[in-house]
Amino acid sequence: METAYLLLGTNLGDRAHNLTSAHRLLNEIGTIKALSPVYITAAWGLTDQPDFYNQAVALSTALEPGALLGAIRSIEIQTGRTDTVRWGPRILDIDILFYGDFIIETENLVIPHPRMHERRFALIPLHDICPDLIHPISGKTITEMLESCTDVLPVRAADY
Repeated sequence: METAYLLLGTNLGDRAHNLTSAHRLLNEIGTIKALSPVYITAAWGLTDQPDFYNQAVALSTALEPGALLGAIRSIEIQTGRTDTVRWGPRILDIDILFYGDFIIETENLVIPHPRMHERRFALIPLHDICPDLIHPISGKTITEMLESCTDVLPVRAADY
């Protein structure tokens, strides 16, 4: 079993329901060990769209990284995701931020997530569940990455 740290994002439809659906489906491919609070975050990249709900998840799973990615894509489709434009609005997006201390770089999968250190919407919820986790490439903890992150987009706690 490995622990995968995931980031859930949703900005279409009933965002709270989308996250709950993701939790249920993730528990079919592993065991959720920790959930961060939900944060409302401004869209990154393509900014003219609704705010996102973001949440970090620690998932214990027996799936290998490639199989986990396939299962995650299936969960996104089951919840109604359709691909539009890059960084566009979506019902559900699940990113693999870490998978144990693995370093993977293939055409379809890069772990650790290559841009998480630039994004407060990923680091803040991740900090809630694993502040001392060490990035296997940079050697920095999540706390250290958050402290040095230059992203200024708003991230605020959801109160739903």
